[in-house]
Amino acid sequence: MTATPIASDYQLLDSGNMQKLERVGPYMLVRPAPQAIWSPRLHETEWAKADGVYHRTSEGGGNWAWKGKVKREFDVLYNTLAFEIHLTNFGHMGLFPEQAENWDWLRRKIRTRMQKTNDRNFHVLNLFAYTGGSSLAASQAGAHVVHLDAAKNVVDWARKNAQLCSMQDRPIRWIVDDAVKFIKREQKRASRYQAIILDPPSFGRGPQGEVFKIEKDIMPLLEACHDLLADDALFVLYSCHTPGFTPLTLANQLEEMMGTQGEIEASEMTVDATGGRSLPSGAYARWSAKS
Repeated sequence: MTATPIASDYQLLDSGNMQKLERVGPYMLVRPAPQAIWSPRLHETEWAKADGVYHRTSEGGGNWAWKGKVKREFDVLYNTLAFEIHLTNFGHMGLFPEQAENWDWLRRKIRTRMQKTNDRNFHVLNLFAYTGGSSLAASQAGAHVVHLDAAKNVVDWARKNAQLCSMQDRPIRWIVDDAVKFIKREQKRASRYQAIILDPPSFGRGPQGEVFKIEKDIMPLLEACHDLLADDALFVLYSCHTPGFTPLTLANQLEEMMGTQGEIEASEMTVDATGGRSLPSGAYARWSAKS
């Protein structure tokens, strides 16, 4: 699953030897890519031009090695969205280019529904919403969005991205909460959504120390999400980066959640390098209501 971004400040240049070479804004960076178990296509002299290389440690953390003066925070444009990049000490940067095709897909789905029904009352719940790519894409299409993440600093980061996109006045609710607790409250309030998006972590903690383990908690979470879907629900978009959670795994889980109604498609998320090779970067499954 790939998409070609418009006016992109991000490019995957190459991958191999369990690493990836990326151009992010003004910098070339090397970060880990455990799935890239092949040889790079570009010569090592090209990789040596990187401004920063992230090294993971056996303890689970890591550190950057810089070759010059590098700004750790800067803005980029990707897939018609603006993002503030943070080159964090964990090797993350707040941009997930493998999600670009999902953003294109959900925009098309929402816009088509709104044009068909001439109804602007389309509500999206985005769980584990991180830095807001899916929330902003849904808002671009005209949806009312609830953006939820357990980390306040990440929600603040997403709100900054909305400001960069000149979308700070759009109908987006920014929620810092544990996903399971929030869903239970929404059930009591009889809240309903036309679409639900979720990209759960392998392991996470809520604001009050609540523990989420995907192997144990994902099916109860999906079942609870099902109760929040409106009668005219349009889609559920479920993506994951957990090893062992293949497209078929996610498709089977969505099938258990939704039963025989609707249609399910599933595949790998990938990012295409400028030389044409694709780098696998997680999996997705998408349920859609039948037309």
